[in-house]
Amino acid sequence: MQNNPNNAIGVFDSGVGGLTVVRALMERLPFENIIYFGDTARVPYGVKSVETIAHYTREIAEFLLQKEVKLLIIACNTMASVASQVVKDLSPVPVLDVIDAGALGAIAATSRKQVGVIGTPTTINSNAYARAIHQYEPDVRIFSQACPLFVPLVEEGWLDHQVTRLTAQEYLKPVLAQDIDTLVLGCTHYPLLKPLLQEVVGPGVKLVDSAEAMAEETAALLGDLNLANPQRGRPDYQFYVTDVPLRFQTIGERFLGRTLSNVHVVKW
Repeated sequence: MQNNPNNAIGVFDSGVGGLTVVRALMERLPFENIIYFGDTARVPYGVKSVETIAHYTREIAEFLLQKEVKLLIIACNTMASVASQVVKDLSPVPVLDVIDAGALGAIAATSRKQVGVIGTPTTINSNAYARAIHQYEPDVRIFSQACPLFVPLVEEGWLDHQVTRLTAQEYLKPVLAQDIDTLVLGCTHYPLLKPLLQEVVGPGVKLVDSAEAMAEETAALLGDLNLANPQRGRPDYQFYVTDVPLRFQTIGERFLGRTLSNVHVVKW
């Protein structure tokens, strides 16, 4: 299959969280067309079995490949932690995932090789970040912490709320006790908490935003493969979801940082 530079980048996630990755891509690669797929009817994935997650991930990847995307980005940490190989095995186009991007970002950021990782319980229990980081840099010490309350707090819009601050202080206490110099935000919801988290961890700890890291890795890959869109016109953004839940528009626009239009509902 001839991969066409004019084709869109396909980005997918279990819900709306991956829109932080889309936002980072829009800022870093302003001429690229993007097709986003959020499985809003079946979110959250974090409580589902590995087999179910792999099955859903395959379905979504196949849907985007039918749209002739030139690149697939797994923007969901849960999907990436258990099913990235499934997508790589079936995809004729390159596949990137947020965990790998976050791991590379952590290695670039750390000076003392003391890295904290925060994420959902599924992502943390899968140990995917530790594996990815150690694959590149075996002697980095990693301290992981699940932060299950962050996702609902972000979706509630409590980005600078006292409750969120106290929750962050509580979650990060054991990680900060390990004298980390870098903290990986291992969930696509967490970039919205970046200002608050930076205050909690202090100026001595670098935050690695896996959405930004993903945009950098995408830009580098498109350059290497000569797949960057040569057109300098207004890009086309399309959003596919499996349900339009209550507050979808509000939450989606908060994540995207702009108006959410061209939303299509897919019925399996």
